[in-house]
Amino acid sequence: MADKSEIKPVDDSEDEVDLNYKPPEKKSVQELQELDQDDESLTKYKRALLGNLPTAVDPNAPNVQVIRMELMCTEAPAPIKMELAGNVGTLKDHTYVLKEASSYRVKITFKVNKEIVSGLRYVQHTYKTGIKVDKETHMVGSYGPRVEPYEFLTPLEEAPKGMLARGTYSIKPFFTDDDKTDHLSWEWKLSIKKEWKD
Repeated sequence: MADKSEIKPVDDSEDEVDLNYKPPEKKSVQELQELDQDDESLTKYKRALLGNLPTAVDPNAPNVQVIRMELMCTEAPAPIKMELAGNVGTLKDHTYVLKEASSYRVKITFKVNKEIVSGLRYVQHTYKTGIKVDKETHMVGSYGPRVEPYEFLTPLEEAPKGMLARGTYSIKPFFTDDDKTDHLSWEWKLSIKKEWKD
């Protein structure tokens, strides 16, 4: 959330800007591996980019699997962590506390299981008393399948401060990509307080 001393509705009318960007033609990992097999240097380069591919993947597993999200705040008395691999519907009933003016980053841990995902984005809409007050979009990037999970860290942010900024916010984040696939959507609550325990 951006630092705000007063709450104003967010105008989304200018969010969708056409940059004439066209994502590349989609190819499977197998198709990429089979291309230019006679070029040794290109084969080594592709191996370096793709890393250790999973040997067997559950066919029912999603291509992008978001495992967890953490608010990384050194001042917090306890870790602020959300496990996202299970039922995310229960998260909207839990309120996480953040002290006003605290510096924090968001760390997202995720896996890519089957095919390359292009242009993965983390988008977060923030509401207070039903009014959208903030929208953030973070370009996470493009990733290939591998055994180990990936981690993405947002830039350092500061929680809003002041009497008008304090209160409970409803956060609705989602992960999408160039193909507009909804990999995960959920809802959670954040309470901005004057102290960690008010």
